[in-house]
Amino acid sequence: MASRSDSTFSPASRTMLERLVAFPTVSRDGNLELIDYVRSYLQGFGIASELTFDDERRKANLFATIGPEDRGGICLSGHTDVVPVDGQDWSVPPFAVTEREGRLHGRGACDMKGFLAAVLGLVPEFLEQNLRIPIHLALSYDEEVGCLGVRRLLARLAEREVKPAACIVGEPTGMTPVTGHKGKLSMRCHVHGLECHSAIAPTGVNAVEYAAELIVRLRRMAAARRTGGPFDLAYDPPYTTIHTGVVQGGTALNIVPRDCRFDFEFRYLPADDPGRLLAEVTDFAARELLPQMRAVSPDAGFRFEEIAAFPGLAMTDDDPVTRQVMELTGAERTGRVSFGTEAGLFQAAGIPTIVCGPGQIAQAHKPDEFIEIDQLARCEGFLRRLADRIAG
Repeated sequence: MASRSDSTFSPASRTMLERLVAFPTVSRDGNLELIDYVRSYLQGFGIASELTFDDERRKANLFATIGPEDRGGICLSGHTDVVPVDGQDWSVPPFAVTEREGRLHGRGACDMKGFLAAVLGLVPEFLEQNLRIPIHLALSYDEEVGCLGVRRLLARLAEREVKPAACIVGEPTGMTPVTGHKGKLSMRCHVHGLECHSAIAPTGVNAVEYAAELIVRLRRMAAARRTGGPFDLAYDPPYTTIHTGVVQGGTALNIVPRDCRFDFEFRYLPADDPGRLLAEVTDFAARELLPQMRAVSPDAGFRFEEIAAFPGLAMTDDDPVTRQVMELTGAERTGRVSFGTEAGLFQAAGIPTIVCGPGQIAQAHKPDEFIEIDQLARCEGFLRRLADRIAG
């Protein structure tokens, strides 16, 4: 394969990015049009794809292999879903690519269709190589709502005699190899009280007020970790964070509310225990609040429901996969990030995984989301060097 500068982004990958962004693959909707497009594109090169669907068959993961199928190989992984554009003030069409001052704008351009475009755009070059180790392509659904879809893909890989020996998840890291990210546990708490007229409020159980007490407890837990740790200075922020994001309850001011629900999350350091964090919340509710509620109504109480969860990533700098990605990117250091990815799930499945991709997470999820063309060129350079390495 001819050597190329990392300063140019190939026309094939640019065209691929335009096509991928044009599919409005918001998580609440399906992604099958994009998957069908990619599947047909790969079929044109004689590459077969395996799909794994959600229960409603509105969404699918795609897995494909370039090169020999009897050995582990390197998996290049990315999600196809994007966050909504509702209510955001875009100055360019969100589901089209617009170039401005060395940046390509569009929903998902950064997170993370830019990486997928670079990978897919280089498929013809990968095929030109006599790959002794395969390159696997993994495209997932519903990453943005809790890394849901990739679990089915990983379950299918677990049934194979041979699975990938390593994985690179191309989330935006500025092409810095990331060896760790926080895990996430998001929960919904349902509070059930006793309805009554507000003029006789003490005869009821105010679900909103008891929810508020538990939310304050979560806030105090967050403050304790902010000041007392544990800490890992490689992360920003360098401690486990706790956050309440949604509260819904009550029907009218003159009615003591019977029901309230709120959503909260832990974004925890890989060394932290989300089960212990959750137990601190549920134990407080059972010990301090429930007796007060049941003294008025025996039917009052709390119910906790998991919304989403994924593990953190914890790779070491001396792992062979880490060292190889550092060498191929030219990075002198690794990083850790507070946002979550599918990498922790790959690692939990026994596949050593690094997060490394073009763009910056600060540009994701915003109106006029963009990725710098230079970042895409650097990504292509990395992928070409990877292919050279496993072909030689």
